[in-house]
Amino acid sequence: MISDGMSNGTLSMANLYSKNILGRETNWMNLYLENKASRALMDTASASSIVTDSAAASSSFGGGFRVNNGSLNVGPNGEQHLPIWQKFKKKGKKAGCVTSVTITHATPAGFCINSEKRSAEPEIAEMYAQFGFDVMMGGGDEFFNADKRKDKKDVYSTYKAKGYQILKNRSDLKNIDKTKPVLGIFTTGALPYSIDRSHTPELQNTPTLAEMTKAAIDQMKDHKEGFVLQVEGGKVDWSAHANDIAALIHDQLAFDEAIKAVIDFAEKDGNTLVIITTDHGNANPGTIYGNSATQNFNSIANYKFTNEYLLNNIHNDFNTQQLKDWVFENNQFSLSDEEANHLLNFYKGLEKEEEGLYNYKKLPYKIYSEFQKKRNNVGWISMDHSGDYVELAMYGPGSDQLKPFMKNTDLHYLMLKAAEVENNF
Repeated sequence: MISDGMSNGTLSMANLYSKNILGRETNWMNLYLENKASRALMDTASASSIVTDSAAASSSFGGGFRVNNGSLNVGPNGEQHLPIWQKFKKKGKKAGCVTSVTITHATPAGFCINSEKRSAEPEIAEMYAQFGFDVMMGGGDEFFNADKRKDKKDVYSTYKAKGYQILKNRSDLKNIDKTKPVLGIFTTGALPYSIDRSHTPELQNTPTLAEMTKAAIDQMKDHKEGFVLQVEGGKVDWSAHANDIAALIHDQLAFDEAIKAVIDFAEKDGNTLVIITTDHGNANPGTIYGNSATQNFNSIANYKFTNEYLLNNIHNDFNTQQLKDWVFENNQFSLSDEEANHLLNFYKGLEKEEEGLYNYKKLPYKIYSEFQKKRNNVGWISMDHSGDYVELAMYGPGSDQLKPFMKNTDLHYLMLKAAEVENNF
């Protein structure tokens, strides 16, 4: 289980929000409080940098070697490292991935395939079929759909020819044929942010991460040789890149619901190792000291939507009062006229456009997060990945192998050892 881009501050704030607003500890923290999980810190560096990207990070887990940022299980000199889900498939196990972003994205791909470039998502969509993974669920219709691919290739038909059932919406999860492998592609691009999904009825035909996780486990749990599953909370990373606090907390809590689904199964099963971690930190968000720090942090409960949604719905013909009203409607705080005009200048082309990894529409995320910071006491060090050591937890048989400090590559060999799969490929 990988909450992509989860800094320690993200884990802390999600638990703080859960306690203060929802009245309960998170499932992750409960594993610690009830002394059910082993715990360590992990070094996440890649071959090319102390700060990894998701492709190199997943390759460390998936291939057992550090590679350069941007590549998937291909070493600096072109070495091809056999991905771990292929190793488990060769030993007769079922293997799957579920994610809240595109299923062809770096984190699932790092467990499954080799590619010099993480951006080769159209090709990765075809590779998955070649290796016959048993359950693959997430977004990314544009990489499978002939109408959306540049080469007009119908990749769905490739899967159907191999006996896959294709799932397209949430209700399809209730009617899965257990005798067939599953490809679930529920949207173009990534799945919606959890907070936007909860407040937008038309987005609720997409499943939650926990729902996909339960369905994947149900599909593979009775296989006599066992199964392996990767669960990625991919939009935790995207929201950290955007310094979007509501998106971040609610997607971390959605990942935490998936933890519950996994632990509920593992407790009953008694023979499953659960590894819960992240691939790297991102933006290192955290709470800031102040007289009203608790009250200000708790005000995040008033946020109805992500900053992405809020900022996408501001137009250059808004006047100052319209913008202030829109912000108040969605975040329950009042901008000053100066702040509102600063934001409006961006939409009128008078401010420099913001860049950012997942900022396709060049929205003013940084400007707006600074306005929020004054009201919610949450700060960010950047809008990109960080090289800090990260949290690593394990539950179940094999968790005794966890040492207090690990390299990301160590997990590859620990998984093989725990499953009694010899590394002789």
